[in-house]
Amino acid sequence: MKGNVKKSIVTRIRLAFLGVCLFSAAIVWRIAHIQFQEGARWSALEQERRIVYQPVFATRGNIYSDNESIMATSLPFYRVAWDPSVVKDDLFNQKVDSLAGLLASFFGDRSKQEYSRRLKDAHNPKSKTRYIRLNSKQINYQEKKELATWPIFREGKNRGGVIFEKVDKRFRPFGGLAQRTIGFINEDKNGAGLEFTFNRHLAGRDGEALFERLPGGNKPIYDGTEVKPQPGYDVKTTLDINLQDMAENALYKSLVENNAQYGTVILMEVKTGEIKAVANLGKVAEGVYREDYNYAIADQGRTEPGSTFKLASMMAAFEEDPSLQLTDTINTGRTGSLKIGGAVKTDSHPYGRITLQQVFEKSSNIGVAKLTDRIFNKKPEKYTEYLKRFGLDKPLGFQMAGEARPYIKDPTDRSWSRTSLTTMSIGYELKLAPLQTLAFYNAVANGGVKMQPMIVKQIKQADKVIEQFEPVVLNPKICSEETLQKVRAMMEGVVEHGTARGIRSRDYLIAGKTGTAWKFKNGAYTRTYSTSFCGYFPADNPKYSCIVVVDSPKNGRIYGADVAAPVFRELADKAMARDAASQRPLLARAPQGKSRVPLVQAGMQDELTMMFAQLGVRHAGSTGTDDWVRTAAAPAPDSADVLLRPMPVRPGRVPNVQGLTLRDALFLLENRGLRVRSIGSGRVRAQSVAAGTPARRGTTVVLQLEPIGTQSRPLAVLAGAP
Repeated sequence: MKGNVKKSIVTRIRLAFLGVCLFSAAIVWRIAHIQFQEGARWSALEQERRIVYQPVFATRGNIYSDNESIMATSLPFYRVAWDPSVVKDDLFNQKVDSLAGLLASFFGDRSKQEYSRRLKDAHNPKSKTRYIRLNSKQINYQEKKELATWPIFREGKNRGGVIFEKVDKRFRPFGGLAQRTIGFINEDKNGAGLEFTFNRHLAGRDGEALFERLPGGNKPIYDGTEVKPQPGYDVKTTLDINLQDMAENALYKSLVENNAQYGTVILMEVKTGEIKAVANLGKVAEGVYREDYNYAIADQGRTEPGSTFKLASMMAAFEEDPSLQLTDTINTGRTGSLKIGGAVKTDSHPYGRITLQQVFEKSSNIGVAKLTDRIFNKKPEKYTEYLKRFGLDKPLGFQMAGEARPYIKDPTDRSWSRTSLTTMSIGYELKLAPLQTLAFYNAVANGGVKMQPMIVKQIKQADKVIEQFEPVVLNPKICSEETLQKVRAMMEGVVEHGTARGIRSRDYLIAGKTGTAWKFKNGAYTRTYSTSFCGYFPADNPKYSCIVVVDSPKNGRIYGADVAAPVFRELADKAMARDAASQRPLLARAPQGKSRVPLVQAGMQDELTMMFAQLGVRHAGSTGTDDWVRTAAAPAPDSADVLLRPMPVRPGRVPNVQGLTLRDALFLLENRGLRVRSIGSGRVRAQSVAAGTPARRGTTVVLQLEPIGTQSRPLAVLAGAP
């Protein structure tokens, strides 16, 4: 019995052993078959999968301002990789420690020993490493040039194995200036602004090249089959860098002062519709504002405009009834509140009977609503027809993506009610983006010609213009010439006598309209406001139109005249200061000096003669041996403008420094060991120690100065001054 069991166990063990042997033999046979019979096929397949074509990204085009200052560009950065297989052993062994030390010092992420060990491990023939990224940090072009001079790396790609992988990064030389207008585009090809809208032009065309898949990354193989990428085109905008900076600064100050939610400013050239500046600032933290959204054109900036829309209502009234004159009167009541067209309209003050000119100047809701109701009550569709004729119901077709669609209610709308006509007349129950309001005002400034706002002038490739964008006329005449004259006079009156008289300028005329609109939230109007001012300047020969919107101011000031209009004035002043033609009225008011002698009393002869030569002032009367001279008017102006008289300076004596600049007086006095204390600024009018007095070292001389340009007075010695 026991013998049978033992025999059975042995038989089973033998069978199991035989099975293992057969299985092992099958594995060996399969390995041999793959190695020798199918080796070539698998090797080819492995090579095919290891060598792949990958895109080589094109360099993105630049975005320029109107004077071709770079607003956005792509800068080359590099990652450092290495192919140890091409470096000879003797070169490597000799220079590896030096290279490791430089890498450790430059990148600062590993010690010299760690870099040395990493380089040696990669160079070991057993590792068969053909690609290793030494560091993921991106270096700039100058750093790349520096690394290319290092040991081993200086031998180049084929002998030193160094590989600089190019990575383009978008860079804005002016930082956050016009950041939202320039915009962005992400990896999913979504974005905003010019980068997104003109991506087709900016992106260029990617190339492709062979890359070998290796542990740690893909190594490029340049075998002549690569397709070179085509760089993107450049986009030249209409933006003026200086005006853009001015607009953002003025808006930022107003937002901070008023603790507002957001704001936008658009400055446009009247004749062409070119946008010279567009600022969008939103609140991101207490007292901190950034360009976080394009309020100028997009949906979030599309709001009920309020009183700036009264221009359209008055224009419609004048068009429908040409007999209306600015001197015609309308009774707004004595309480400042009146029910019109089924709704109560209120004014900030009771005005009683006033002219149509005053209705607009004072921004009377009652006056505008009453006039609109009187003319269009029986035919409200006629009123909305005029608004459509002015182009207020359609997008402008702006060059940049994201323009909001305006909303102008029509009597056929289900939401139209008995009160809609008079409510719309003062800027409610409708919505416009700031750019759409500005384009309407710009048409008034442009003699009735409505221009399409534009922000891109050219698509370029180096100096070659690929595509040119010309000004586009949307409407050659939005209203009659008679209406145009009336509304322009009203807009000038707003600044001269009305709600915006606080921004009146002595130097040039401004025309415009203030706006203050209640904000509609959660189904009701609230006590938060959107303030605005829209207009143009100089009113007698318009060059620029501009709109300013400041949303939800909180520090007590709630009217457009107090919040938005000052921003307009500051930007207008700075824009006019850059315009040579605008300087003429300033020069005409400047006092004309009677004397032909420059405001120079005394000084070093070399400096004065050089200055006179640069100014074209003729001088005579002194030899070149006199170091210090005084000036006098020439008795015979035909031969010279200025006479130079010697100013004696005796050694050991206190000099006469009256008439000198403080710098020259200090030079003469301190060189004699005297101490100097000055009072005021400008040139020396009097000195406490008389000229000719012996100069005693350590004596204090007090100089009384007077501003340059102050008329000379008799000089008095400050006797006894400490």
